[in-house]
Parts: sequence; structure tokens; C-alpha cells
Amino acid sequence: MANLNAPSGLSPVQYRNGNPWNGGARMYVILAADTNAYWIGDPVTTIGTANGDTNGIPAVTLATAGNAVRGVILGIGTGYAGGSATPATLPGGPYATLPNLAQMYRPAGAQATNYYALVCDDPDVLYEIQEGGVGSVLTATSINRNVNFNTGTRTGSVTSFPVSPCYLDNNTVNTTSTLNLKIISAKQTPDNVPFTANQKWIVCINNHEFSGGTTSP
Repeated sequence: MANLNAPSGLSPVQYRNGNPWNGGARMYVILAADTNAYWIGDPVTTIGTANGDTNGIPAVTLATAGNAVRGVILGIGTGYAGGSATPATLPGGPYATLPNLAQMYRPAGAQATNYYALVCDDPDVLYEIQEGGVGSVLTATSINRNVNFNTGTRTGSVTSFPVSPCYLDNNTVNTTSTLNLKIISAKQTPDNVPFTANQKWIVCINNHEFSGGTTSP
């Protein structure tokens, strides 16, 4: 059976020590002036300037190939469970877009208000990600190697469930310490056929802001 071609970014599955992932995350802000589109499963990195909102929440932007990564978006919207009393960021607000609760993504282009994201930023979390790219389909020789992700084709809006188009770029496998991800293993489920197109891999963030990248064998 062929693997389903349905990239969905990075999906947390467990910790490096084998324990199941507990859903933990931290709040970050995507500033209104940011022009990227953001979806669930997108990798993000902290920004170097204007690096927080007025309440001291750290700001992130979309991570790209070779960036150090802070974490992965799990939820996103204009709601903010903080102390601001402005209409777009009511105290106790949900991680949802308040004018439209069905909008679970952040559109491309500068916005009228900040968006807030729940980000899995623990460097010990393992993720599932689909392979793609113009390189050869990866084999067992890629296990334990490092690799970049590709943020995929991005549009300002979506018409289906808003998951990230980010995928593991099979044309970037190498030993370089600054590559985004480290390949741990092929996903071991009946719906994944290893070493064939669109396969799913289990990876960790290799170049993580909290730990720094490492070389691979």
C-alpha cells in the first residue's frame, strides 16, 4: 500500500526517554507586523529584535532551513490568557481567533493585532514528520543523520483543516550540526511503509535553541 501524501508539519509523539508526550507547551506571541502564514505543526524560532509583546511574552517567527528552532506550534489565535484588557486579547481568552472561532491559523501578511501560539518548546520531544523533496527516497543509511525541513508551499488562507505543509527535505541529509532535525527512526505503524515515497519519520529537533545542534555519524 502506498503511503498517503499528506504533509502535516511536525507532530509531537513522545519524549526521548520513551515516555508519552504529555501535551506540555508554552505561550509565545507572533507580532502583528510579521508577514508569514502560520499553521498547526509549524516550526518557529525566536526573533532577534522587538522580541516580545507589552506583557513580556517572547516573540517567534517562522523557522526555515538551517535555523535554530524554539519549538512547534500546537494552537494559535488572537485570544490571550493574560492581563491585557484590549478587545482582541481578553484575559482568559482561548487559543482561538476571536472574531472567527473556525479560523485556527494565522493568515499571511501583517495583521491588525498580535496572534498568540502554544508552542511545544521542550528539546526532548520527538516528532513525526513526512518526507518530501526532490532527493532520492531515504533508506536505512539516513538513520541518525541530520536533515533540514522545508516549510512547504504557503498561502494566506486555507480551506481545510489548517495543518502545516512543512516536510522533511530528503535532499538535505548530512552530518552538519546546524541542520534542523535528527532522524531517529521510521514510524512503526501499519500505515507507513518505510523506504518508500511519502514515508513518515520520527525525528528530534537537532538544532534547538535550548540545546544546540550536534553532528551525526
